[in-house]
Amino acid sequence: MRATKLTVAALAVVAGLSLTSCQNDDIAADPQPAASSPAGSSTGGNGTDKGQEEGAVAGTGSNEDGKVDDCRTDELEVTAENVTIDGDTVGTVAVTFVNGGGRDCALTGYAGVDLKTDAGSLSAERTGEEAPSVVLKDGKSVSFAVTYPVNDSGGSGVDVTGLVVTPPNETKSVTLDWPGTSLPVTDGSGTPVKVGPIGSAGQGG
Repeated sequence: MRATKLTVAALAVVAGLSLTSCQNDDIAADPQPAASSPAGSSTGGNGTDKGQEEGAVAGTGSNEDGKVDDCRTDELEVTAENVTIDGDTVGTVAVTFVNGGGRDCALTGYAGVDLKTDAGSLSAERTGEEAPSVVLKDGKSVSFAVTYPVNDSGGSGVDVTGLVVTPPNETKSVTLDWPGTSLPVTDGSGTPVKVGPIGSAGQGG
């Protein structure tokens, strides 16, 4: 899913937009689920654990050819956790993929991220950081960061009702509860919601 640049200020005109229907029931029904772990517990400062290897992953060939297939949505357990540090003006949500597919698979670049709000849908903007290819071993996890402006206005702000995540090179999405706070209503000068590349999760940023 190609991320579309929208700022929080555009929320008032996106009420007519609609998201592709998302499915998340299949994730819980994975016949070989991996042991779940909190987004921040098994990952290092770069958002990966020892089961993830960074390297060039060429295409989506088979393991027999010495290449690693892309991770499919149905193979991944997807969770989201608020990892914002108190006092930060920018909130951070860490989204974690756990590989429960019974095989190693590849995650390359950026996941698609959309927020469902009470004013419509909002697509996160890519940060522009280098987007690596990682090989995620079976049962292991990798995380990425979603950052957003914290609503410190004292008002109710814009309520986020859901977080829609599409793994890299996939079209099937998963809808999660939003663990962060509401977004501020701005005049167009506010910080947009941004998504980092695979492996970018880290507390406070």
